[in-house]
Amino acid sequence: MESLDQIIAVRKDKLKRLRDRGVNPYPSTASRMFLVSDFIERFAALKRSRKSAVLVGRLMAKREFGGLTFGVIRDGYGAVQILFKKDSFGVKAYADLDLLDIGDIIQVAGSAMLTKKGEKTLLVKKLTLLAKSLRPLPEKWHGLTDQETRFRQRYLDLLFNPEIKERFVIRHKLVQSIREFLLERGFIEVDTPALQPLPGGALAKPFKTRYEALDTDVYLSIAPELYLKRLIIGGFEKVFEFARVFRNEGVSTQHLQDFTMLEFYQAYADYRELMKMTENMFREVIRKVLGTTKVKFGNKTIDFKTPWPVKNFRELILKETGIDIDKYPAAEELHRAIKAKKISLTYQGKAGRGKLIDELYKEKVRPKLINPMFLIDHPLDLSPLAKRKEKSLDKVQRFQLVVMGMEIVNAFSELNDPLDQRKRFAEQARLKKAGDKEAHSMDEDFVKALEYGMPPTAGWGMGIDRLVALLTNADSIREAVLFPFVKDK
Repeated sequence: MESLDQIIAVRKDKLKRLRDRGVNPYPSTASRMFLVSDFIERFAALKRSRKSAVLVGRLMAKREFGGLTFGVIRDGYGAVQILFKKDSFGVKAYADLDLLDIGDIIQVAGSAMLTKKGEKTLLVKKLTLLAKSLRPLPEKWHGLTDQETRFRQRYLDLLFNPEIKERFVIRHKLVQSIREFLLERGFIEVDTPALQPLPGGALAKPFKTRYEALDTDVYLSIAPELYLKRLIIGGFEKVFEFARVFRNEGVSTQHLQDFTMLEFYQAYADYRELMKMTENMFREVIRKVLGTTKVKFGNKTIDFKTPWPVKNFRELILKETGIDIDKYPAAEELHRAIKAKKISLTYQGKAGRGKLIDELYKEKVRPKLINPMFLIDHPLDLSPLAKRKEKSLDKVQRFQLVVMGMEIVNAFSELNDPLDQRKRFAEQARLKKAGDKEAHSMDEDFVKALEYGMPPTAGWGMGIDRLVALLTNADSIREAVLFPFVKDK
């Protein structure tokens, strides 16, 4: 059995022989008359008319029987059998098929024919090499369960696993459908900085880097929120962004360190209005992309049919843990109550009251929330950028959409009181100084912007990758990203 190095050496020799004959093995252009899928769809008419068809694609199989050589080519839209006949293709040209390897990308011209077994086939009259493959395709890849290998060589994963490619086609359609939904409602798409002088807009540990030209430290964006709200202050009323964001957090099946987030902001609206909009968006977009509101995830079937139930954050924690968070206004008191209930939390770092509540909810409550559900009435500690409820000042005007134990959407009526915002930033800065690496920094520039006046505004955020994983039954969010980060071997 030949080693990999020997196989590559043989292919390089074939490459040299082709070049010695004056053949360019990597031409700049190709001529394609039909996609493979179109050729198959129009096969009967092409066979009757005996018109020539020109296809391009990667050679995925090749086998010889006497004076016949069968192959399979695949482009981005399908696969089809091709056939070379020694007597019609030409003796010399047929002999040169030995220089053709599985994996080569080729252009073939010929006519439609049915084999004796009734298989749709292109009888090749002319062959053009478009790209010589020097490395052989793996014999065993389909069904490979080693995720690290699949992610390192995603190009092979896409070649051999059609369901993987289909997941990213669905992702594309989903993003486009959401974009169309927002554009139809008067939103405009914008861009905000990926490099920021201060990290803000979410409770997360940032990535830090150096801006050499300006001799200053900067941070990769953890959220576009504070910049999008600056645009609302500046006079835009409906803005959205599909933003690449970066959070220096732990690895899990539901979290990525760099991911795509959709955020949008609407002036003169509140969180209740966005709850209705969220139901309309999901119902319309999921039905448009998948053809149904029912989605299979694991061994469960989720129905996104609306309306969805609305549940109280405090009441759910009380039901699942026996702890009434409203009775413990200080972090130390809440910590003792958690310990008294013999509840152990994974998070062991320094935490304020908000962080303790968040971890209690994420570990003991959220995993049990399966069907689409709105969660409301979050404590102020959890939402430093959300507006207080007018009749419950320790709660905020916020909702989360939770499905299958995952937060899919986070939205709230935005805080537009600059004095209140300054106090909350100051408290977050105190927590950061005390050791909470995910707390907000004091952002004086954003407070200054608020002091010019921001209209009543509702904001909305969703991780695209997590939604794609949910809708395509992926067991990890990394499956929903074409090239997830993989540590060097």
